[in-house]
Amino acid sequence: MSRFTKEEILQIADEKDVKFIRLQFTDLFGTIKNVEIPRSQLEKALDNKIMFDGSSIEGFVRIEESDMYLYPDLDTWLILPWSFEEGKIARLICDVYMPDGTPFSGDPRGILKRVLKEAEEMGFTAFNVGPEPEFFLFKTNADGEATLDLNDQGGYFDLAPVDLGENCRRDIVLTLEEMGFEIEASHHEVAPGQHEIDFKYANAVTTADNIQTFKLVVKSVARKHNLHATFMPKPLHGINGSGMHCHVSLFRGKENAFYNEKDPLGLSETAYQFMAGLLAHARNFAAITNPTVNSYKRLVPGYEAPVYVAWSSKNRSPMIRIPAARGLSTRLEVRNPDPSTNPYLALAVLLKAGLDGIKNKMTPPKSTDRNIYKMGDMERIEAGIETLPADLKEAIENLKSDEILCAALGDHALTHFVEAKEIEWDIYRTQVHQWERDQYIHSY
Repeated sequence: MSRFTKEEILQIADEKDVKFIRLQFTDLFGTIKNVEIPRSQLEKALDNKIMFDGSSIEGFVRIEESDMYLYPDLDTWLILPWSFEEGKIARLICDVYMPDGTPFSGDPRGILKRVLKEAEEMGFTAFNVGPEPEFFLFKTNADGEATLDLNDQGGYFDLAPVDLGENCRRDIVLTLEEMGFEIEASHHEVAPGQHEIDFKYANAVTTADNIQTFKLVVKSVARKHNLHATFMPKPLHGINGSGMHCHVSLFRGKENAFYNEKDPLGLSETAYQFMAGLLAHARNFAAITNPTVNSYKRLVPGYEAPVYVAWSSKNRSPMIRIPAARGLSTRLEVRNPDPSTNPYLALAVLLKAGLDGIKNKMTPPKSTDRNIYKMGDMERIEAGIETLPADLKEAIENLKSDEILCAALGDHALTHFVEAKEIEWDIYRTQVHQWERDQYIHSY
């Protein structure tokens, strides 16, 4: 059952004095896009009749096939807490369709739905995800532009006056709660200026929608505090980067398919197989979960980032950790994604990799309960522990070699994603950076 009907949305819009509606969708690279319409066009939008130019969206279609339609998901109707003199603004998150009424194959939200359909055909009724997105707050200058000046020198779980971002973070939480989020935790992270706000898990599509809404709120509230919020994975050298750990579980009806009380770790065969699939495809889905040049500045030893393809129930150095909770809360924590990822694509490839592990009855390697950061290269090799890609170029090549993940993304999304990322890498590769000038200009 939907939360709202078309008639209820029209009635609420009038009762709450909604003047404009943002029809929101996400491009291939995770950027939120929207078509804003006046209240007079809302009924047309709810009848799936609002068209837009898909050729103007990066990674969508060519100019000769540009007409596309936005199909609003009625469950995502939300009146935004900020209003203007003209009245309130609401939003609807949309799926993208072609003129013939078929889903657009390159729509990230649609890609996630396709993989969820596959899970459903395997008997799983829900893929639940709880994300932990981290971000930095930087001061802005007189022109409102971001600087590299952090607004505090706080550390993990610090309080004011050390944590000067506390008021901003509190306002973010209050705004999110007003929008229906259930906030579970909010705290300063390890690095100066770094913060984390955790909200309750939900099914994968709702979680991806929530991540996009979360980013919008964080940036909007930060600006009111004369701060710039960034989800860039590694904005500064020498301190921790920002991750987006994802806690994942599969359900069959009301039963958590990852739980088995008779297992020493409380994990079911399904959980072990799903985890084996994640580990088997980890080096290949990194291009999606860690999609920027900067992502690989985070994935280096020494800053608590998961560099190694391994798992454990006891320590946080491997890529996958098993949190202590059991029963309905049994889950896997996948620690390599970062918040620059497109959340729809990230959850799609994580689910696809796990389902492949279940289909092929994969067995994970033995858990690694030692601190991998303190192991030597030979020790890691002997233990069969691989590392995640060292850079975006390696990640792209690995993705292209993985038939399972390529099939999940589909030809359209894969082709446009790889092409754009190869261009990004080439631009980065051919740049002359300040570090090179400092290192070499006087030496040679």
